[in-house]
Amino acid sequence: MVKLDDAKIDYILSLLEKINHGYVTITIHNEKITQIDINEKYRLLQK
Repeated sequence: MVKLDDAKIDYILSLLEKINHGYVTITIHNEKITQIDINEKYRLLQK
């Protein structure tokens, strides 16, 4: 099981609050977070 400290939780939550469309990927290796990727999609509305 991955153990999270408050700094990691706060960082992940801050990413989630900023994104409108897209995803956040958290990579875990040997029970440790090794990478966090954010992919945001911008929607261009057509009139």
